[in-house]
Amino acid sequence: MKKQNQSFVVEFTLLGFSTFPEVQEQLFGVFLVIHLVTLMGNAIIIVVISLDKSLHIPMYIFLLNLSVVEVSFSAVIMPEMLVVLSNEKTVMSFASCFAQMYFILLFGGTECFLLGAMAYDRFAAICHPLNYPVIMNKRVFIKLVIFSWGLAIMGAIVQTTWVSSFPFCGPNEINHISCEAPAVLDLACADTFVFEIYAFIATILIVMVPFLLILLSYIRILYAILKMPSTTGRQKAFSTCASHLTSVTLFYGTANMTYLQPKSGYSPETKKLISLSYSLLTPLLNPLIYSLRNSEMKRALIKIWQRKVLLHIV
Repeated sequence: MKKQNQSFVVEFTLLGFSTFPEVQEQLFGVFLVIHLVTLMGNAIIIVVISLDKSLHIPMYIFLLNLSVVEVSFSAVIMPEMLVVLSNEKTVMSFASCFAQMYFILLFGGTECFLLGAMAYDRFAAICHPLNYPVIMNKRVFIKLVIFSWGLAIMGAIVQTTWVSSFPFCGPNEINHISCEAPAVLDLACADTFVFEIYAFIATILIVMVPFLLILLSYIRILYAILKMPSTTGRQKAFSTCASHLTSVTLFYGTANMTYLQPKSGYSPETKKLISLSYSLLTPLLNPLIYSLRNSEMKRALIKIWQRKVLLHIV
C-alpha cells in the first residue's frame, strides 16, 4: 500500500449484515455451523483420498485439490464474517483487507480452472476410454494442476496489487461480507475505468473460458453416453458427471452474477446474498455432492473407518 493512500484512509470497516441487527445472532449460529460442517466435510475428503491408494487417480486427485480450495476459501471468509456478525461490524487494516482479497481471488480462480480440468478428465474417460491412460497421463495431470494454481496466483497478484494502488479518501465502509474486489473498488477516489475493463477481460478468461470448455466437454460426453448400448453404463456415466455438473452450476452461476455485472446491477444486499452462494454454499455442498453420489468414496470411507477407528476400539 502506497503512503499516499494511508494519508487518506488507514483502515476499512466491514459492515456485513449490520443493516439487519435483529437477525445477527441467528445468522452467527447458522454460519458457524455451516463453517464447521464445511471444514469437516472437505477434510474428510482430503483424508480419505490421501490414505486410500486406490483413489490416487486423476479424478480423485482433482477432487482433493478442489477440497483444499474449498477449505481455504471458507477459512479466508468465514472467521471474519463471524466477527462481523458478533460485533455488527468490524475494522480491518489495509493489509488484512487486501490479503483477504488476494486469497479470495486466488482460490476462486483456482476453482474455476480445476472445474475445467475435471471436465476434461471426464471427457477423456467417457469419450476415449481406451486411450484415457495416454490422454490423462501423469505428466498431463500434473501440468493441469500446476496450471490451475499458477494462473490463479498470477491473476490474484495483478488484480490485488492494482486495486491496492488506488487512493482511498473516504468513506471507508465496505458494504459487503468480505473484501472482494468489486466492493472495495467502490470506495476508490480515482478513475477506475481502465481497471474495470481489465477486470472484465480477466473474468472472461478465468471464469467464462473454462465454463465454455466445460460446456463443450459435456456436449461431447452427453453424445457419447447416449450412444452407449448398456443401460447400466449410461447410468454410471451420468452419475459420474452429475456431481461435477452440480458443482459447476452452483459456482459459475453465482460467480458470474458478481464479477460480470456492472456496479449498479444489484443492490448491496443482493450482492451479499449472491456472494454467500459461492463462498458459503458451494464449499458446504461439494463434499455432500461428491461423497453421497460416489460409491468409491463411500467404500473408501467405510474401509478407512473400519481400519483406523474400529480396530483401535476393539
